[in-house]
Amino acid sequence: MTPENAQVLALQALAWIASEDQVLPLFLAATGAGLADLRAQAAEPEFQGAVLDFLLQDDAWVVAFCDRHGHPYSAPLAARLALPGGAETHWT
Repeated sequence: MTPENAQVLALQALAWIASEDQVLPLFLAATGAGLADLRAQAAEPEFQGAVLDFLLQDDAWVVAFCDRHGHPYSAPLAARLALPGGAETHWT
């Protein structure tokens, strides 16, 4: 996945999170962001990575997001790996 495609997917994920009444408060609490921060930082690749990190915490969220947008379930992780700070950790 290209970084540009990853950014598009992350913005879709942010829109999905914002549309989910039960998920948005959890995201705001987990990130410490406010609604103004969402608008101000949405275009920042580092913030987009945080959006995907949050989404990836719950398989049900990944499934719901991917089903709504027609993405394969592996797409959010692929997008996360393409954004800053998303490189896989190799412990050996």
